Amino acid sequence: MSTSALGTASVPVPVVRPVHAGVVLAIVLVSYFMIVLDNSIIFTALPEISGAMDLTPSALSWVQDAYTLVFGGLLLLGARAGDLLGRQRVFVIGLALFGVASLLVGLAQTGTWIIAARALQGVGAAIVAPSSLALITATFTAGPARTRAVAAYGTTAGLGASVGMVGGGALAALVSWRAGFFVNVPIAIVMIVLALRFLPTQTTRSGRFDVVGAITSTVGMGALIFGIVNGGDAGWATPVTLIALVGGAVVLGAFVWNEWRAPHAIMPLRLFRSRQRTGAAVARLLFAGTGIAFFFFTSQFLQGVYGWDALQAGLAFLPLTVLQFAVSLTVSRLTRRFGNAALVAVGVAIVLVAVIWLSRITPDTSYLIGFAGPLLLFGIGQGLCFGPLTAAGIAGAPAEDAGAASGLVNTAHQLGSTLGVAVLTAVGAGATTVAGRVADAYAGGAVMLAIALVAVLTLVVPAERARR
Repeated sequence: MSTSALGTASVPVPVVRPVHAGVVLAIVLVSYFMIVLDNSIIFTALPEISGAMDLTPSALSWVQDAYTLVFGGLLLLGARAGDLLGRQRVFVIGLALFGVASLLVGLAQTGTWIIAARALQGVGAAIVAPSSLALITATFTAGPARTRAVAAYGTTAGLGASVGMVGGGALAALVSWRAGFFVNVPIAIVMIVLALRFLPTQTTRSGRFDVVGAITSTVGMGALIFGIVNGGDAGWATPVTLIALVGGAVVLGAFVWNEWRAPHAIMPLRLFRSRQRTGAAVARLLFAGTGIAFFFFTSQFLQGVYGWDALQAGLAFLPLTVLQFAVSLTVSRLTRRFGNAALVAVGVAIVLVAVIWLSRITPDTSYLIGFAGPLLLFGIGQGLCFGPLTAAGIAGAPAEDAGAASGLVNTAHQLGSTLGVAVLTAVGAGATTVAGRVADAYAGGAVMLAIALVAVLTLVVPAERARR
C-alpha cells in the first residue's frame, strides 16, 4: 500500500486474475453466516453464562450489547476500509480478529473478560460484514448470477439468526455455552486460508482517505447505539442516555456535513439519491429490529413462562428455520417473475401478520396455538424478503461505492437490531409479568413492521417500477 500524505490511503485497482465465483461465494457466505450466528446464539446461552459467572442483569445485557455497540459503530469505517485498502486484505484481517475474539469468549472467566472479548468480536464483524457483500457485487456482474448470489447473502442473514437460536440452545444444553464460540475458531482459520487462496487480490493507487468521516461516523454511531442500549437498560430520561443520544446526533450531523463536502466520502450521500436504496435502508432497519427482538423475547417467554430449558427453546425455532430455508430456494425464480420490490412487500406483510398474532399471547396459550403458526409465517416472510431487501439496498450503486453501499445495508441491519431490542424492551417495561412484557413488545414490533411496509410501498415499489 502506498500513501501520498497524512490522511491518504491506497485505493484498489482490480488485477486480472482468474476468479472462481462459486468458491468466492462459499467463502463469503460461510464467513458472514458465522458472524450473524453470533448475534443470536448468545440469547439461549445467557442463562448459562449468568449462572457460570454470577453476572448481574445489567452486566449480562452487556454481553450482547458490547458486540452490537462495536459492530454498529465501526461498520461504515470497515466498509470504506475495504474499498481503499483492498477487500481481500481487509476481509482476512476481520476474520482473524473474529476468530481470536471467539476463542477469548469461550475461555472467559469473568464478566469483564467476556464483555471485552465480545467487543473485539464486534470489531471483526464490522470488517467482515460489509466486505462480504462488496466482494459479491465485485465478483458477480449485474444479472441473474448476482441476483442469486445476493439472494443467498440475504438468506444467510435471516438463517444465521434462526439457526443461532437452535444451535445455541442445543450446544448450551448438551455441551456448554462455550462450544458455540469455540467452533468459530477452526471455521475462521479455514476461511482465512481459502480467502488468501481464492479471493481476488488488488493492486493499489494513491487516493485520499476520509479521516474526518471515519472518526465522526464511528464516534457518532457508537454514541447513538450506546444511548439506545443504555436507554433500554437504565431508562431513556437518565443523563447518560440523553447525553449519548444528543451527542451522537450532533456528531452524526457533523458527519453528514463532512460527507456533503468531502471529495472521497466514507459514505457518499449520492447513495441516497435512489429512493429504492433509501426505502430499503429504512425497511431493513425496522425489519431487522423486529426480527432480532422476536428471537430475544420469544426465548424469554419459552424459558421464563413455559419453563423450557435452552435445548427445548432452541428447538422451538426449528420450524421457522426449515421453512425459511425452503422458501429462500425459490427467491431467485420468484424475483425474475415478480421483481424484488413485490417479494419485499409480501414478505414484510406476512411477518407483520405473524407478529400481530404473537401479540395476543398469554401464559395459557399453548405452543401449537400461540407460536407454531406465527413461526411458520415468520419463516415464509423472512425467506421471501431478506434477499430482495439486500438487493434493493445496493441496487444501482457504482463499483467504486460497492463497499459504502454494503456498509449502508449492514449499518441499517445492525442499528435496527440494537434499536429493536432496546425500544421494545422499553415498550414492555410497564408490564408486571414476563408474558405481559413479551406481548407488549410484540405489539410494538407490529408498529415497527407497519412503518417498514409503508416505506416499501411508497419508496421501493415505485422506484423499481420506474426503472422498468
